[in-house]
Amino acid sequence: MLKLRFSVQFFSVIRLAFTMTEKPKVVFVLGGPGAGKGTQCANIVKQFGFVHLSAGDLLREEQKSPGSEYGQLIENHIKSATIVPVEITCKLIENAMTKSTSNKFLIDGFPRNQNNLDGWNKEMADKVELLYVLFFDCPEDVCVRRCLKRGAEGSGRADDNEESLKKRISVYNTETMPIIKFFEAKNLVKRFNAEKSADEIFEEVKTLFT
Repeated sequence: MLKLRFSVQFFSVIRLAFTMTEKPKVVFVLGGPGAGKGTQCANIVKQFGFVHLSAGDLLREEQKSPGSEYGQLIENHIKSATIVPVEITCKLIENAMTKSTSNKFLIDGFPRNQNNLDGWNKEMADKVELLYVLFFDCPEDVCVRRCLKRGAEGSGRADDNEESLKKRISVYNTETMPIIKFFEAKNLVKRFNAEKSADEIFEEVKTLFT
């Protein structure tokens, strides 16, 4: 009986140690500005228990954080629709994951270009398990219309205006689409028609997570 009790305790400790060292599971979420990434991430969080990490939100939070060493740099990049140095973005993502009690993460709006991907592979790829990439594919005119509406309704985002949107879409087409194609070649991309309503899209998304 003593040996049996010891064995049960021993294997319980082993299972606990394995659980504690299990790599975080990551899903990248990509799509143009206004494609509905945030809305779908919120639905996935609510129904499937993932934690939503928006690269853009993390950068904006850091920008507004009093005394942040990166704040002004981030603000300059956001206003000019250019990419924040990948080392900063990776660090903010890793910090958020470390603070979380969850082991499942949606990383929204990242990696956005080859530099992002290279930085992620260098800093984070060995620390996580990448499950797949959700790609919300949406026509440009729909993206622009949604973002302008969002800005008019008080989104508070400095880049929800026509001038910034032109730059953001140009950056997306030239820099992010090649990343999506890279993951497609690895059979990791799950593509959704983001022109549909949010409810219709989520019905399709749910089949992937269940």
